[in-house]
Amino acid sequence: MAKAAFLGLVLGVSAAAFGNIHITEWMYSGANGEFVELTNVGAVPIDMAGWSFDDDSRLAGTQDLSGFGIVQPGQSVILTESIAGDFATAWGLSGVSIVGGISANLGRNDEINIYDGDSHLIDRLTYGDQDFPGSIRTQNVSGNPTTPTVLGANDVFQWTLSAAADSYGSYASAAGDLGNPGTYVPEPTTLVLMTLLGVSVARRR
Repeated sequence: MAKAAFLGLVLGVSAAAFGNIHITEWMYSGANGEFVELTNVGAVPIDMAGWSFDDDSRLAGTQDLSGFGIVQPGQSVILTESIAGDFATAWGLSGVSIVGGISANLGRNDEINIYDGDSHLIDRLTYGDQDFPGSIRTQNVSGNPTTPTVLGANDVFQWTLSAAADSYGSYASAAGDLGNPGTYVPEPTTLVLMTLLGVSVARRR
């Protein structure tokens, strides 16, 4: 199978089943700033003009995401409280679209809500290790979906913490946060297949 076709299969997991833009990683508190990674897992580009983010107040339009522009299939983008350039430098990212200066900051027990240009809810992740005992706490370490089927399910129990050199390609930021912002790895099995096909999923450092 050609690389392009394979990537279309694993990153463009049926738009009918999973939608297009999804939350694929998050850290509610970090030395280099909290962040949320969004990925277009569909098969067509998505224009994010008019899209927005909010936390548990659930108000469409709170934080404008138009700065992402058109997000290509398989592309990941980042929203963060940090200045975009500072975040990129801290994580060694190049060529990753980042919307910085988010003012609707995340808390230990909170919610991530993504709305399209028509104020329709596209994805939601409600989390908090205090509200959901036994779930992960993403302080200085990010959370990753265990499988692609987790995307859009709003089930924090199906997310796992990053670890140095894990299957998601996680590493430490300049200040020691652990994560893998900027590139979504669908799942460890998929990563192995991509590696065998010679498809690079290295961080943009």
